[in-house]
Amino acid sequence: MILADKIMYLRKKNGWSQEELAEKMQVSRQAVSKWESTQSAPDLEKILMLSKLFGVTTDYLLKDEIEDEEFTADTDHVSVKRVSLAQANEFLEWRKRAACRIAAATFLCIVAVIPLLLLSVVTELPGHPVSENLAAGIGLVTLLIIVALAVAIFIFCGFKNAPFEFIGKEPFETEYGVDGMVKEKQKAFRPTYVKFNIIATCLCVLSPIPLFIGSFTEKDVFIVAMMTVTMLLAGIGAVFFIMAGVRWASMQKLLKEGDYSPQNQRKNHVRETVGTVYWLSATALYLGWSFLTNAWEITWVVWPIAGILFAAVMCICNLVLDREI
Repeated sequence: MILADKIMYLRKKNGWSQEELAEKMQVSRQAVSKWESTQSAPDLEKILMLSKLFGVTTDYLLKDEIEDEEFTADTDHVSVKRVSLAQANEFLEWRKRAACRIAAATFLCIVAVIPLLLLSVVTELPGHPVSENLAAGIGLVTLLIIVALAVAIFIFCGFKNAPFEFIGKEPFETEYGVDGMVKEKQKAFRPTYVKFNIIATCLCVLSPIPLFIGSFTEKDVFIVAMMTVTMLLAGIGAVFFIMAGVRWASMQKLLKEGDYSPQNQRKNHVRETVGTVYWLSATALYLGWSFLTNAWEITWVVWPIAGILFAAVMCICNLVLDREI
């Protein structure tokens, strides 16, 4: 039995797909496929990792002969965590509360620039009570306070979610009754999930209308007011998307469905990484451009443009991942 056959045998014996083994080995699924089809062989470092992962000796893996597995003295199989009914309920209840907090934090990030925009218009009104510099200072301080509050909420949610971080990211098993309970909750929540997504989509599609209306006039106050309405509508739409999405995702994680099925876990991880890098880059661009030019009334366009481009980036990402698989 050559190395390729032994890898395939041990993988199937553990009940792992090629995607799952690739994730544990931190390689692509294509690499595992090539190992098992003798198109390539793992290097020494990967041989050692396979030995530790399967709990067999390197001699067993490297010998080109049929024989029983030679287990290591300290078999180091990866322990699979089990999720009890109480833990599943606790996780779902926490994600229900977290959905509200994450939605609120996201809304704050979207509307944080509104006070600055409104104050910049106030200074152009006749007899305005504050100077332009004072208005800009107040607006910037308000923006930073709102963003800081949103970031604090995100960090708090991250810490609270730490005990459940393995769900959806690592192999786990559910105890008796968990799947049935989650499916019942998913069935009950489905109408709300559909309704929230419809509302969110409509709000996001309609949100540019006030901005278009404002473009037909040259009155700065009216333009900024319409811009504010656009941002509020987009923010509310994002709230509905997040409220529905976070809770639905938590149920999919426990049921290992959708993006959290074993076949899609790697794709989901890549998408999350790409999304994180993308939005961090957009934030850096927005803040850098804004502070360098002090043109906060213009730099906000980074966000709608980033939102449109993000959809294109994710489509490309999905096409690449689908081609790999």
